[in-house]
Amino acid sequence: MGKEQHDPDKERVFVRALTGAYSLREELDRLRSLPRVIKGKDVKLDGGPQHFSRHYIEPEDGRTQTLHIHLEEYAPGGKTQKHGHVNEAAFYILDGAGYEIHDGIRYDWKAGDVAIVHNNCVHQHFNASEREPARALVIKTKPMYLFMNMLFQHTVEKRPKTPSPTQGNFVPRDEEEDYNHPNP
Repeated sequence: MGKEQHDPDKERVFVRALTGAYSLREELDRLRSLPRVIKGKDVKLDGGPQHFSRHYIEPEDGRTQTLHIHLEEYAPGGKTQKHGHVNEAAFYILDGAGYEIHDGIRYDWKAGDVAIVHNNCVHQHFNASEREPARALVIKTKPMYLFMNMLFQHTVEKRPKTPSPTQGNFVPRDEEEDYNHPNP
């Protein structure tokens, strides 16, 4: 027993020290110099063929300190990779219908719903329609976890490399003009 064992009743430190200059002047000057409006038409979709993303605000762009916001578009019958991460996420469903599998449990959603992915949950997103796309606006706290050096992400199953059996010649809505979509 020569080593000290973990005492579950003893208070512990879970994150590294957060240090820096006392004045935030330089950081505020930097933040205020960045654009306050991000034009959707200037942010292109990436990914595919079953799942596409448009990242409006993400940790590496330095625009915000606590938010990661992106749009997800799922092709008809499409799905994402199966993965997990420490940070939580909220998916506001803009249009379509689908479901999530969180730690083996299915949760159905449709336009107007909010799907919550809790911390450390292995999950995957699915479009339930074989003919219509589905879309969600995603808000994550990922930058805060990066800041605290607590980011952990793991891919359990990679994203599909081929189109879904029912998506046909689906092209994601990259250059649309009407952002008000009716429910299918």
